[in-house]
Amino acid sequence: MPQGVLPFQYQAESMGKGQTARGGLGVYLDFLYGAGLPCAADQAIGLRKRQGYSDGQMVVALTLLNLAGGEAVGGLETLEQDEGLMALVRQAEAWGPGAKAPGVRPGRFRRGRERTLPAPSSVFRYLEALGEGEATPRVSGQAVIPPPAPGLVGLRAVNTHLVGVVQRVRPQQTATLDMDATVVETGKAEALRCYLGAKAYQPLQTYWSEQDLLLHTEFRDGNVPAGYEQRRVFQESLAMLPAGVEEVRLRSDTAGYQVDLLRYCAEGKDERFGVIRFAVGADMTPELQQAVREVLAGEWQPLPRQTATGRGTPEQEWAEVNFVPNWIGHKKTSPDYRYLAIREPVRQAVLPGMEGQLPFPAVALGEGRLYKVTALITNREAPGPEVIRWYRERCGKSEEVHRVLKDELAGGKLPSGSFGENAAWWAIAALAFNVHTAVKGLALGGAWATKRLKTIRFQLLTVPGRVIERGRRLFLRIREAHPALPVLLQGRGRLRALCVGPPG
Repeated sequence: MPQGVLPFQYQAESMGKGQTARGGLGVYLDFLYGAGLPCAADQAIGLRKRQGYSDGQMVVALTLLNLAGGEAVGGLETLEQDEGLMALVRQAEAWGPGAKAPGVRPGRFRRGRERTLPAPSSVFRYLEALGEGEATPRVSGQAVIPPPAPGLVGLRAVNTHLVGVVQRVRPQQTATLDMDATVVETGKAEALRCYLGAKAYQPLQTYWSEQDLLLHTEFRDGNVPAGYEQRRVFQESLAMLPAGVEEVRLRSDTAGYQVDLLRYCAEGKDERFGVIRFAVGADMTPELQQAVREVLAGEWQPLPRQTATGRGTPEQEWAEVNFVPNWIGHKKTSPDYRYLAIREPVRQAVLPGMEGQLPFPAVALGEGRLYKVTALITNREAPGPEVIRWYRERCGKSEEVHRVLKDELAGGKLPSGSFGENAAWWAIAALAFNVHTAVKGLALGGAWATKRLKTIRFQLLTVPGRVIERGRRLFLRIREAHPALPVLLQGRGRLRALCVGPPG
């Protein structure tokens, strides 16, 4: 009987043992186990010491789920049916020092191990254990940040281990840290409303620009402002920077316009890094707007926009603003702060009475012409246009990181109404992001280093193959003419040459 419109039929295939639809994930397994992440999870988290799947196995399973495109815990069942991939996972568990990890010791599974990956029910219980900590009341309209549960602290340590591995292989002396929050909307009844009015959570991220890695992430309720306790988060991020970093720079939007944070950086209060250069968006307070109005017409200088065809017609202008708020002080020993203002003429006519209702700060300057005005504060001594361009570099990249976490990984699909479980889910998505960017930069390289995850998933991760065993060794066979084969071979060769993990 015909099955559909077109003249073909689906039939069950009893042969083909060891087939996989995700042959490209083998390179990611190389990095995960070569970098020692499962062992780091066993040591740092310590929730699964005796029975069942270890912490390392749980973290690896959830990381693979994110990389493969799964958005829910139930996606582990789909991966479990990929026989070839499961054969690679089992061999990875028995490789090198990982063979001594708790997850592969005899006796952990009382009834024998029937699965390679943990069942979804086990993963839900594990996420609950990761996020279980002190009960902190969460109140709508009041900013409360629960202390991180021990399991979440362990996940942070695993991420710090990963960042340290990348730093050893690809050392950087400068760490430009971009701090930014993102809104993760959700339909969970337990979620609190964010400033947009929707129920959401609002994690605060610290991104290391030079290494393209998330250094720190803190999961927060939607009603917690992005700038709330930002200095504490920044200090925690500094403590996570690995050896070899000598200079730190900070970039943040207006959420970072916090007096304690700016003073901490400018006054060199950090024992390890001293004075930290920064550029932070400044709130357009009435006092700052008045200082902008007092800038002479001749002091505004063109700020050309860089276009694909060269420098276009200047639409924006910048100027130094003589503005000293009360918190800066007037002591001779006080550090120097600079305010830079950027103005752009409002092209569209504004209806009478609507001047104060525009979605951006607008100031009437000169002969009464209306300008869109923004400002930033910095302690850098570089020319104004250079500081402004450097400050703006954070915008596109940090937003891209948020998009990848929420749209291309599983961070945007929260699994539970429990704050702790969702925090653990988000932390693992952040870890998967770092694994992916590390593999892109260290193993794939070239044009692959700039490709989006969805492109790499389509072109590389979903390569069909077949795993066979000969002489206690596994072979993943991929069609010889497949364009992904040389990329995978080169990537694995680079990881081996970089000595990520012990020789095998």
